[in-house]
Amino acid sequence: MRLFLMFVILFGFYSEAYGKGSLDIDMKLKALNKPALKTIKSEDGDIIDCIDIYKQHAFDHPALRNHKIQVNKFYTHLFGMHEKKTKILNNGSSEQIQITSQVWSKSGTCPIGTIPVRRVSREDISRVSSPSHFGRKPPHRYSYLDNALQHKGNFNITAEKTNQVGTYFRSEAFIVAIGSDFVGAQSDINVWNPPRVQASDYSSAQIWLVGGVSDIFESLEAGWMVNPAVFGDYRTRLFISWTKDGYKSTGCINLLCAGFVQTTKSFALGAAIEPVSSSSHEQYFITVSVFLDPKSGNWWLTCGNNVMGYWPGTLFNSLKYRAPAVQWGGEVHSPNIGKKPHTETSMGSGQWANYLYGEACYHTNLRIKDNSLQIKYPKYLSEYVDEKNCYSTKLYRKTYKEEPHLYFGGPGRNRHCP
Repeated sequence: MRLFLMFVILFGFYSEAYGKGSLDIDMKLKALNKPALKTIKSEDGDIIDCIDIYKQHAFDHPALRNHKIQVNKFYTHLFGMHEKKTKILNNGSSEQIQITSQVWSKSGTCPIGTIPVRRVSREDISRVSSPSHFGRKPPHRYSYLDNALQHKGNFNITAEKTNQVGTYFRSEAFIVAIGSDFVGAQSDINVWNPPRVQASDYSSAQIWLVGGVSDIFESLEAGWMVNPAVFGDYRTRLFISWTKDGYKSTGCINLLCAGFVQTTKSFALGAAIEPVSSSSHEQYFITVSVFLDPKSGNWWLTCGNNVMGYWPGTLFNSLKYRAPAVQWGGEVHSPNIGKKPHTETSMGSGQWANYLYGEACYHTNLRIKDNSLQIKYPKYLSEYVDEKNCYSTKLYRKTYKEEPHLYFGGPGRNRHCP
């Protein structure tokens, strides 16, 4: 009898725990997958729901309950996206080609008044330890922010330790411009599909606008990533991310939490990008720019000639009117960063930065806008790499008077990065 009662009690505990987990997933799916006015099945397996623009997930954020969708009244091509692109040094015979569409758009279009949103599945959420962690980056810190603004353009980040590798499970390779009043930034980001990305890892190439202090920094991010834990595959996908407290409790990737207000019906955040670059062949890129509307405090995002949407200024404190720092580069997240054996997840193309054009991933046509209101390339830049034996950067220019080109990436685990 006692054994039977013990079995009943244990079964009850198990059922309660299992039931709650399933209920949490159901609630998360309901919050993320809004009712669709049209559904598009992409040839790559994604399901794209065309959501009423006024019923998107952004408006679930408490600060945006009464928010009215803003209209971009700025000159759309703020950074001269139709200008002739600067040729990369050491460019060989290959050509650069800008990506202007995504895979899903071959299968249909969303109607006016809707936005395309990649549908989240139960399997997607089940891959993480808790539904509340789905789509969120782990906590991070940037120690250099505490000293950077005291030195501004003369600051050299190479002497600073930006984070604690092995504690925050993130390895970055980037260049950074330090100032006090950046109101826009852009680059052409070379698109690759990095090899050997592990199931629990992600690898990205991106631009960051960063402010605040080390432990609770604020950040706006955009570029491409491969993230099997979130998307369930190894495709290269367009992504954005944001936080106002170093990812401790706010922010997420794409539209997986309330915050970013999407306005385009042509691009879907999290959808696959094709084609991707290959060694010694055509090089493909996406042009990503983020710029501030000084009246509203909204940060607008464009990809190519498409105005994607904006992060409302009400989400932020330090970034409400300016960004003290801009970073260009890539990052790898893995539980095996700083450990032996190191993760095999590569960054960029998987090649070292010094392999240059056609082999290494790059950022080019780097631009910033500051209180001079001029669009220009950043003069003073510092390079930083968390793990120089695993990933690398190469800032390609002779003097600060020349236009910068950044190559970055690396293989991850190798004989020097065991």
